[in-house]
Amino acid sequence: MKFPAKKSLLRSSIHLVLVYALSLFASCGKGNDDSGEKKLRIAFVTNQIADFWNIAKAGCRDASKDLGIEIEVKMPPERSATLQKQIVEDLVNSGIEGIAISPLDADNQTAWLNSIADKLPLITHDSDAPQSNRRAYVGMDNYKAGRMCGQLVKEALPDGGGVILFIGGMGQDNSKHRRQGVIDELFDRQRPEKLDTNNYDLDLEKVLDSGKYQIIRTILADGQNAKSKAADSINAYPEMKAMVGLFEYNPPGCYKALEQAEKLGEIKIIGFDENDVTLQGIKDGTITGTIVQDPYQYGYQSAVILKSLLEGKELKETFIDIPPRKVVRKATKEGEVDVDEYWADLKAKKAG
Repeated sequence: MKFPAKKSLLRSSIHLVLVYALSLFASCGKGNDDSGEKKLRIAFVTNQIADFWNIAKAGCRDASKDLGIEIEVKMPPERSATLQKQIVEDLVNSGIEGIAISPLDADNQTAWLNSIADKLPLITHDSDAPQSNRRAYVGMDNYKAGRMCGQLVKEALPDGGGVILFIGGMGQDNSKHRRQGVIDELFDRQRPEKLDTNNYDLDLEKVLDSGKYQIIRTILADGQNAKSKAADSINAYPEMKAMVGLFEYNPPGCYKALEQAEKLGEIKIIGFDENDVTLQGIKDGTITGTIVQDPYQYGYQSAVILKSLLEGKELKETFIDIPPRKVVRKATKEGEVDVDEYWADLKAKKAG
């Protein structure tokens, strides 16, 4: 009776290896240019596979055409710093000339990132590693984006109530800043312009209570268990009035769990990023809104910067700020975007 389980485990392991192996062959703009000269080769490395990164890949695709360079897009098949490191080192050994990476665990990856930066131009995107020797960071101010998300929570729960935050992991720089922004906005806290992460509320299980709003807890939920973790919370925390999904796969997980529990609309959903389930929920009125980045520009601008560095040009800025936006059913305030308008533009970019 034990053999089928072993075979299943073996098949799963083989599948993971195959997915990783296939990812090593994904690239944009391979080969030489029209003059026969060899193109510059750079890489765009993500922190996992997600639709969010497919949008960034579209940006890489268009940058490859516009800039006349080869861009290899690599996505670890799961959230694993070990797999991410393996992908990067394989790229370096293959002769890649520049790398843009979204670090999974900046604090513990700094020494390794520095070893890569010693060999070739290295920049970060989406999530930064500010203590490393990376040349630039392409992304948004995640603390500011978190506060914008908190504003949507206030709109959804004007009288206050219990909130649970869902996030893929807390090792990344963007995770800490994004989550804290939500908390500080709900609690009407003011912080100095220079943020000190030592003063962040990093106890995920501690109930935070401002009197009006309560952060019941923060639940770690990744792409594989986003729905099940959300479903568990519906049963375990009847006082919960809103679910806030801070990574791309978290809002759809919350939506599907509430749909199954027949509680859509009863418990509010506020999200991050632009998953199709999230956008449809906003369109239907079952999701309050979502804070979106611009992963297309993460891909495109990373290519622009690496090409400039490889051509010996100096960077005027080391933080390429791509501001977040609020996507809502009907825009009425500055900084908001209609979901229909946003979705149409997103589909056009993905289609090329």
